[in-house]
Amino acid sequence: MSTHQHTEPQGADLAVAAQATLERSGEQWTAMRANIFRALAGFDKPASAYDIAEAVSKAEGRRIAANSVYRILDLFVGKNLARRVESSNAYVANAHPGCLHDCIFLVCDSCGQTVHLDDDRITNGVRSAAEAAGFSPVRPVIEVRGKCADCD
Repeated sequence: MSTHQHTEPQGADLAVAAQATLERSGEQWTAMRANIFRALAGFDKPASAYDIAEAVSKAEGRRIAANSVYRILDLFVGKNLARRVESSNAYVANAHPGCLHDCIFLVCDSCGQTVHLDDDRITNGVRSAAEAAGFSPVRPVIEVRGKCADCD
């Protein structure tokens, strides 16, 4: 795994860590961003922008458009607060937003459970291979599809 220890805050502590990371990048932590992050972090599986819009709409008592959620999710991904599961077009809250790693996802085809791994040896190898082919990787995302231990 990676060469340093992670702290993985939960619940309100995760929102505080996300807020601090976003503000350090020069962005504001608005009420809408807080609500979207809270909703995203509340899912136990990757959530689509529509899932998040529905959760925030229920919590706020007013309709929130998925377009607005997509814009904020794009910001969250860019600032390392969330990760995008490409094959599902869904998102997960980053459990350690202050630490930048490339993504390795294990995605269960049966139940949809998705596990995020940090293994810098693997992702550094992918980056090196891309660079050797004359490609400049921005943020590699590796997805391994299969069955989780509960579904196997």
